[in-house]
Amino acid sequence: MSPDQVDAFARSLPGVKRKGTEARPAWYVDDRLVARLVDEGELVVRSSFERRERLVADHPETFGIPPRYEKHLKVQALLNGDATAICDAIRSAWELQRR
Repeated sequence: MSPDQVDAFARSLPGVKRKGTEARPAWYVDDRLVARLVDEGELVVRSSFERRERLVADHPETFGIPPRYEKHLKVQALLNGDATAICDAIRSAWELQRR
């Protein structure tokens, strides 16, 4: 999945706005983070602790929990992984932030 594909998908969700910089865009709903591009190959996605454990277990080649995210409601997504799973994670983050 490319950063442009992430952008197109995230902005297709109602209420999502792109912020951040050109190099590190981020997508928010109601000023709450949904996802942010860390670099060309990595995305950080908002996630509940339970959801991120399932993502890592079901798609270990796509998702991870680096030490810096352990205490936060975030999961790492590698863009060369499963694009469908990444879109599902972004959609879940969007739903989480709309509550």
